[in-house]
Amino acid sequence: MPEGDTVWNTARVLGRALGGARLTASDFRVPRLAGTDLAGWTVRESASRGKHLLLRRSAPAPAGTGAGPTGRSTTRGPGGVAGWTLHSHLRMDGAWRAYAPGERWTGRPAHLIRAVLRAPDAVAVGYHLHELALVPTAEEDALVGHLGPDLLGADWDPAEAVRRLVAAPEATIGEALLDQRNLAGVGNLYKCEVLFLRGLSPWTPVGAVPDLAGTVALAQRLLAANRGRWTQSTTGSLRRGETSYVYGRRAQPCRRCGTAIRKEELGERVTYWCPACQPEPRVGTGPGAGPEPPASAP
Repeated sequence: MPEGDTVWNTARVLGRALGGARLTASDFRVPRLAGTDLAGWTVRESASRGKHLLLRRSAPAPAGTGAGPTGRSTTRGPGGVAGWTLHSHLRMDGAWRAYAPGERWTGRPAHLIRAVLRAPDAVAVGYHLHELALVPTAEEDALVGHLGPDLLGADWDPAEAVRRLVAAPEATIGEALLDQRNLAGVGNLYKCEVLFLRGLSPWTPVGAVPDLAGTVALAQRLLAANRGRWTQSTTGSLRRGETSYVYGRRAQPCRRCGTAIRKEELGERVTYWCPACQPEPRVGTGPGAGPEPPASAP
């Protein structure tokens, strides 16, 4: 599941494969970047921002003002270098893979390839990438500036994340944690697991969460614990079938109380929860709940 930790890991893989390398060829298979040539450009950095991947590059052109890789005019930075960023979003199904030159590309079917970046010692292949765009590095905020604090970023700010969450107290905590404008990096897996561990119904209004700071802190700890590995575990076990408490376990017994795990839609996503360990809020916001009954006449 490409959540914040997966994108962080992917950025490190690409950084090891391409960092400091001068690209020898590129191939973009999306209309907006068709014909774009990054040959001669140097990969300076591979970074993540929430669920967004940012490959920053330096232009080979001399100092002065000239055309960037998309044909747009750009001003050279210090040392005559123009910085451009290749942005991609993995969403639910995207992936980057790094291969040795001549190695067979086995990540996904060939028709899903959206980008190929070649360097002397490695080839990076992007499958089913979303929001693929090439922008001046100085303009990255146009793509990621709306995001909340990055749970795995060096500038992680839990107080700011809490401030953004409480700005909409009527929103359900399940939907609020997925809103990347509040905090960047939580996906459906971590949403479900955090709420189970905190004993919170996904339908609890943000304003009714007793310790919002504790919920935010737990989300950060879970993502950080899975940094550097591909198996996402919230239970402490890396064994198949033992890595989650509720996510993906519909109708299976709760690991704490034995109650069958439930699955329902919440907003545009599904959610998993234990109805015993995560009781519904008293206000009628749970699955299938109607409006709160009117008060009785005196």
